[in-house]
Amino acid sequence: MSDEVGSPTDETTGAGVSLVERYEAFTDGIGEEVVVIVVATLAVAVFPWLFAEAPVVSDVLDGYRGLATLMLIWAIFAIGFDLLLGYTGLLSFGHAAFWGGAAYAAGIFSAEVTGEPLLVVLAGTTFAVLFAWVLGFLSLRRGGIYFSILTLAFAQMLFYMASSPLAFLTNGENGFTSVEITPLLGVLDLGTEAPFHMLLGEWLYVFVAVFTVGAIWFAYRILNSPYGTVFRAIRENEQRAEFVGLNVWRYKLMSFVLSGAFAGVAGSLFTIHGNYVPLESLYWTESGEIVIMTVLGGVGSLFGPIFGAGVYLYVENIVSGMEALTIPFTEIVLISNFGVYWHILLGLVFVVVVVGFPRGIWGMIEDLTGFVVLAVTDREAAKARVRTKLSGARDRTVETFSRGGKR
Repeated sequence: MSDEVGSPTDETTGAGVSLVERYEAFTDGIGEEVVVIVVATLAVAVFPWLFAEAPVVSDVLDGYRGLATLMLIWAIFAIGFDLLLGYTGLLSFGHAAFWGGAAYAAGIFSAEVTGEPLLVVLAGTTFAVLFAWVLGFLSLRRGGIYFSILTLAFAQMLFYMASSPLAFLTNGENGFTSVEITPLLGVLDLGTEAPFHMLLGEWLYVFVAVFTVGAIWFAYRILNSPYGTVFRAIRENEQRAEFVGLNVWRYKLMSFVLSGAFAGVAGSLFTIHGNYVPLESLYWTESGEIVIMTVLGGVGSLFGPIFGAGVYLYVENIVSGMEALTIPFTEIVLISNFGVYWHILLGLVFVVVVVGFPRGIWGMIEDLTGFVVLAVTDREAAKARVRTKLSGARDRTVETFSRGGKR
């Protein structure tokens, strides 16, 4: 009797099996989230040493720790931009307004209010979020190429405002040079060595790395929430999303604001990293660079834009400084004055990736990994089939001999 009563109750109320299923789904999601955070933390912790200090690898890459920090800052920017381009399908040419605007806001805040790094990041991010709200409210009235042009126009307006009418505040074409960053929480000077110095370097890298892991975690939570699902639905078919009752404009605005928030964090960290805000941080080329980084790494993927930012900055900062292209560990010169061709090299890399691997560097990694796994799986399956056939043949042989023996 208890079974007869209990089963219908569980089915109707969901208090039995459904709770277990919900718990399992929750723990599965938490487990995957923990894996993402742990992998990101380990990768960020090892990266500067691998890039600048590790034997053999660092000799080939010729990297340095300052560039590793800058790569993480741009990675945060790229992750946020991909939320808009890769997951919502909106191409903005005006994200320099949030990156550079936040950089200026952070710099001015540090000079006029306080140089506490956390408050500086908060000030820059707040400016970017508010500005993204206003700019998104105006630009999202139009779609497609008109949206892209509107964002570009607003960003260029901000650039010219900073270069001339607001020069008394931004220092015009010379950039803002009065950035004053104080020790973190009044204790930790970001320029001093952190624990595990051989691995992490200075506290500045640790400070940026914490924000990077936090950005990855936050983006992961967004993409695995109902908001992320709606973003993808809008990207796939905006009209169908409207037909099912979703307020598409509101979700697009929220995606735009979230993307601006990531750009704000990155722009603020850029100011702390360089103690300087160049006027070029508001120029349209910054918007173009973040588009290239995101597409190069792979739109619509969590980790792709990080790789795209890394490759772009590597070519821009390392390859551009090469006097000659030589065979590693030898003095044999292949191309002299190789650094002057870095734009061509970057263009070739971009064309090859876009044409050969439309899902970017991350998609290429996924395809190669899948190919290797499939090859290994097929090999194991082939071995299993051979073992089965041999086993069957052996059984038939034994059976034949057994029958022969009976005869």
